[in-house]
Amino acid sequence: MLSLFQRKRASGAVAPSPAPVTDLPKGLLQPESAASLLATPRRQKLLEHIWQRTSLSRKQFAALYRAPLERYAELVQAFPASEAHHHAYPGGMLDHGLEIVAYSLKLRQSHLLPIGANPEDQAAQAEAWTAAIAYAALLHDIGKIAVDLHVELADGNTWHPWHGPLHQPYRFRYRDDREYRLHSAATGLLYRQLLDREVLDWLSCYPSLWAPLLYVLAGQYEHAGVLGELVVQADRASVAQELGGDPTRAMAAPKHALQRKLLEGLRYLLKEELKLNQPEASDGWLTEDGLWLVSKTVSDKLRAHLLSQGIDGIPANNTAVFNVLQDHGMLQPTADGKAIWRATVTSSTGWSHSFTLLRLAPALIWESGERPAPFAGTVTIDTPTAGEAAEAAAIRSADGAASALENQDTPPADGSGIASAPPPKAQATPDVMEDMLAMVGTGNSPTTDHDAEIVPDEAPIFLADVPLPTLAGAAPSPPASPSSTTQPSGEHFMAWLKQGIATRRLIINDAKALVHTVSDTAYLVSPGVFQRYAQEHPQVGKLAKQENLQDWQWVQKRFERLQLHRKQSSGLNIWTCEVTGPRKSRKLHGYLLLEPSSIFIDEPPNNPFLELA
Repeated sequence: MLSLFQRKRASGAVAPSPAPVTDLPKGLLQPESAASLLATPRRQKLLEHIWQRTSLSRKQFAALYRAPLERYAELVQAFPASEAHHHAYPGGMLDHGLEIVAYSLKLRQSHLLPIGANPEDQAAQAEAWTAAIAYAALLHDIGKIAVDLHVELADGNTWHPWHGPLHQPYRFRYRDDREYRLHSAATGLLYRQLLDREVLDWLSCYPSLWAPLLYVLAGQYEHAGVLGELVVQADRASVAQELGGDPTRAMAAPKHALQRKLLEGLRYLLKEELKLNQPEASDGWLTEDGLWLVSKTVSDKLRAHLLSQGIDGIPANNTAVFNVLQDHGMLQPTADGKAIWRATVTSSTGWSHSFTLLRLAPALIWESGERPAPFAGTVTIDTPTAGEAAEAAAIRSADGAASALENQDTPPADGSGIASAPPPKAQATPDVMEDMLAMVGTGNSPTTDHDAEIVPDEAPIFLADVPLPTLAGAAPSPPASPSSTTQPSGEHFMAWLKQGIATRRLIINDAKALVHTVSDTAYLVSPGVFQRYAQEHPQVGKLAKQENLQDWQWVQKRFERLQLHRKQSSGLNIWTCEVTGPRKSRKLHGYLLLEPSSIFIDEPPNNPFLELA
């Protein structure tokens, strides 16, 4: 079969490169050839990585993979992958496409496909499944250029991607009337632009593969089985990398499992903690057509709840939390596809206040017979004004018990004219990019403090092979409510730490662990372990504010007052550890406990990769 593609490649006509144009009018972009678009060092590394995952010769790779990738590059040109979410910069669509193919092929290596088939059939179909996964990943967002963008050519005509690659200067803007999820259904318009009939003939010979591939191309991932799941996980990994998250965790967590946890968390909060439809101060309002929740309040409390249930990796940045909720279809987006709404709430008593809100479908939370009575007042969507920025408002602190955010800025109104591409956003640092391309171990996700970065990828830290404690209380306990009688304190921090280790919500001696065993005792990484506690207990923020401290600093000071840690001979509290790997080493800082029994029931052996400086 591969020889057929080789003949096709050799005899197929090569699309002409766009003719260069000098002195372009302002705002117009010159289309580039695939060779030019893919020539950057970063994209070349991604292509090399994709090739390495296919186990094909260069000639075979050129026919099965390189050709569709080049057609994709010529079609998406300098378009971003989104207007204001992930990869929202010139060329972001191309970068996202290459990344998701790379991640999907990494994931594919962990699966014998088709599932349940005998080894001979799996071996015979291996290359077809690998190629189909790569194609499905590459095509998953291609519909955006058909339905989200308006592209105008230099001669004034409108370009549509089914016309073929661009051959004259162009400019584009996002459509004001676009539908958020329509692009999934638009894939069918364009996949023949990338895949020739020989490829489709080949894949159609495998019924167990062909059906899920067609479902993916139709945007029906829920029917696409493992193929759809791999594409979803790879997409989430690419998005996580771009937004500063951990792509390894994104690949490991099935979409539907995370969606379920998010739903369960929101339902718990609305039942136990959030106040709805209050005449004045409230956490949210239920109207006939929407559930409106104060963005900062729900983000903080949802993060705390999920962390308390042992679901870590939740972004500390509220904007990133909103992106996660939106990625999983939990939020109803604004007309321009954003998560944050700006609205004024007016109660029947005459009280009125402006908020930044998240909007959800009530049916997500309640069955029809369980839904509370609607709000007696009104929720009126504010008209955005130029110069406002809702994202800034979304991450600022709530105003006391009212949970109200200050009247801050909302995004600038979209101009009606056709604009050139937005300026490029800052790219990841070289170290992070190398980690992403290496695709090994646990990636180093950026943190708010370098002390929280624990172990390099090259030096995995293994959990000691000792029996786990068997406790009656080993199952995660219900999360502590901010209104609970147990208030944050040094003692509460230590109890939380001990329970988290016993129930394995807090992993020790691992690459991203916040607790290690060093010098025959426990080593608490600072400020990471205190930040984690503060994230699980948002009420710490109010206590810290009273003392003009950051939340983690407040926890750290309460811990120090317990005098459970070992001091250096100089009187310093903090100890430095060297973390050594095969190719590089790092330092981290933290506290040594006097007695490991303060948090360990059975003390594990010392971490061999850590040594006191």
